[in-house]
Amino acid sequence: MLHILIDALRNSILITGLVIIMMLAIEYINIATSGKWFKKIQNKSINQVTLGAFLGIIPGCMGGFATVSLYTHKMISFGALIAMMIASSGDEAFVMLAAIPDKALLLFAILFGIAIVTGLIVDKFYKPNKDKKFNCKDEFAIHDEVKYEKGSLKNLKSASLQRIILLIAIALFIVGLVSGLFEHSHSHGEHHHHHSINILSEYWLNLLFAGLSLLILYFIATASEHIVKEHLWDHVIKKHILTIFLWTFGALLVIGIGLNYLDLGDWAKYHTPLLMLMAILIGLIPESGPHLIFITLYASGLVPFSVLLASSISQDGHASLPLLAESKKSFLYAKIVNCAVAAIVGYTLLILGL
Repeated sequence: MLHILIDALRNSILITGLVIIMMLAIEYINIATSGKWFKKIQNKSINQVTLGAFLGIIPGCMGGFATVSLYTHKMISFGALIAMMIASSGDEAFVMLAAIPDKALLLFAILFGIAIVTGLIVDKFYKPNKDKKFNCKDEFAIHDEVKYEKGSLKNLKSASLQRIILLIAIALFIVGLVSGLFEHSHSHGEHHHHHSINILSEYWLNLLFAGLSLLILYFIATASEHIVKEHLWDHVIKKHILTIFLWTFGALLVIGIGLNYLDLGDWAKYHTPLLMLMAILIGLIPESGPHLIFITLYASGLVPFSVLLASSISQDGHASLPLLAESKKSFLYAKIVNCAVAAIVGYTLLILGL
């Protein structure tokens, strides 16, 4: 039991660390371009559905919030909104990139294709009332434009507690990656590890993330106090780190116990259609976290790709939360379409043995 606990804790720290590093990197890009990268995406004269799918495929919630904001301002169609919701995996996209990088890229490509096809079909057959009014609220737009202040190491002289914590934590994380601290132990028997999750088993991937972490370390060391406190600490650390860690740890612990004390492998094998239905229905929850259980099950080799894909289609992190606040009818219709597409694609692939 102690080994399962340590194993889950080690992998949870690794996954959370990688997710936070990627989130900080995206936050940095948004700040360095004064939010213009999203503005450029919005202003391109391309198909609205492709735009929705493209914004949805961006890891995290910013692309999703931008799409909902455009939809509630009547700048894009309902099909474009659907495309975003199908393509989006919310914060779980970061987790998949960390835990199953090769399969994550394949999954995103498939989601992008399904999103465009579904969005175009929806726009062809669904014509909402053009007089529909929304209670547009500024907070549902993407992050406010910020003036990028050129960084300087002089900012370290009056470093805040938040900056010191971030610097120490990331430095320790880099040491952990390079030293192999997060690598899986194989000294407790082959049976236990037959389905265990071996995150980042390839050393080059550890070094790649260590390099990215070094860049983020430099960015935090040189950034202004405003950027560190309001953007990195408030937008990323306070809002995401605890939720991601607890959900990841919980999912890994439950599955770790299941693998050791229950015949979880056989149960999942013979109840895959039921797990598929659970994955689709859990996707109705407009929250990042519950979907992690299916990422963990897939990474453990307990469910096929079709279950992970169905789960990814039906859920969209918290991207749809502002839509729920703006138009409950649009939220309900969008979720019904999402779940229907997830069921059709998921069960078709399951029948085909994928």
